Amino acid sequence: MGSFNCFKAYDIRGRLGDELDEDVAYRIGRAYARYLNARAIVVGGDVRLSSEGLKQTLVQGLRDSGADVIDLGMTGTEEIYFATWFLGVDGGIEVTASHNPIDYNGMKLVRSGSRPISGDTGLNEIRRMAEMIDYGPQAGIPGLYRQENILSAYVDHLMGYIDFSKLTPKKLVVNAGNGAAGHVINAIEKVFISQRVPVQLIKIHNEPDGTFPHGIPNPLLPENRADTANAVHAYGADMGIAWDGDFDRCFLFDQHGEFIEGYYIVGLLAESFLLKKPGARIIYDPRLTWNTEEIVTKTGGVPVMSKTGHAFIKERMRAEDAVYGGEMSAHHYFRDFGYCDSGMIPWLLVLELLCVRKQPLSTLVAERIARYPSPGEINSHLSDPQQAIQRVLDAYSGQALNIDYTDGISLSFDDWRFNLRSSNTEPVVRLNVESRADEVLMQQKTAEILSLLRQEG
Repeated sequence: MGSFNCFKAYDIRGRLGDELDEDVAYRIGRAYARYLNARAIVVGGDVRLSSEGLKQTLVQGLRDSGADVIDLGMTGTEEIYFATWFLGVDGGIEVTASHNPIDYNGMKLVRSGSRPISGDTGLNEIRRMAEMIDYGPQAGIPGLYRQENILSAYVDHLMGYIDFSKLTPKKLVVNAGNGAAGHVINAIEKVFISQRVPVQLIKIHNEPDGTFPHGIPNPLLPENRADTANAVHAYGADMGIAWDGDFDRCFLFDQHGEFIEGYYIVGLLAESFLLKKPGARIIYDPRLTWNTEEIVTKTGGVPVMSKTGHAFIKERMRAEDAVYGGEMSAHHYFRDFGYCDSGMIPWLLVLELLCVRKQPLSTLVAERIARYPSPGEINSHLSDPQQAIQRVLDAYSGQALNIDYTDGISLSFDDWRFNLRSSNTEPVVRLNVESRADEVLMQQKTAEILSLLRQEG
């Protein structure tokens, strides 16, 4: 076999046919089970039309290496995270391409305890084994196969993060984007009704549909937000929630249909946890930091910076025993959820916060947005990313009060700061800028840096 280009830094993703097919999926199953010496593995797949076929050949590979397989059916990634530690098995695999184009698919892998498997923690070895080992006819006894439904246990766990007695009448627009979130939304709605929780869920694009008739679910892109925003307006909702394809990220809209950058939600959730667990450690990424650092410190917590990326965040959370970790990209991690990210827990916690504080979401974040304005992450496709970053570093390093290399480069000044990171997989540089209560300065510095980055010749 040749080189498997579908293996990335944190997971497996590739174009169908060119980089990922059922033969590759089978070999990954054989290698993964052998690498972990696994006795039992949970698997699931998202709604993509190719996911079931890839999952079944993956299952055959796992079984041919002697592992028993528990198939959860159509799931989101976090259901695999939950099942791996809840069932006490040796690992879990979700077949998903999340928000990638429709002709892509992939896999997210964890080991026992839902610990991540990335390039530094086994993924490269699994790749080598899948590429190189000659998988002839299997002589041993194949592993067993069974289907199981853990939805009820998973939803029960989610409900443990909120206090029903604190919930007041609210109307929420929930947009699954025809991805994998719909069945969980339905299950949560049933709990709300049975427990007489006065929260109405207005469901749009809730039915799973692998053709994605309303576009690939990726609310991080501005062009994918209109349906949620319009529904918030149409129904007079208190908040809108939208998910990506495998719903490990959720995105929030206020009562006006305005999209709230994930950076400010990290601050909200950090404060929410610290009010319940004073002195706890909170993990955050280096892209945008000042708002999170201030909130955590003022609320009596300990802010701890980590390199961006789920494998790094989870590892640091375990090392620090942090109660919560957040990335501005809308990944939120929870100690009681196996230190894994969840796209369901955040909106439930924000819902409770709206009810307890008796304030709309726009009010909860308005002060923080004004205090630390940011345009959000801006991507630049460049022919020579490293040279472009060096131009910016040369221009600003002499004036900087601090330069940090935790992830890319972060330069801080008296009243503004920025972070530049180069993508691991494409010639893209990602820019984040924030200021201290100065929108004009933030916009000015953003334009300056983009001009330097995109300078040709």
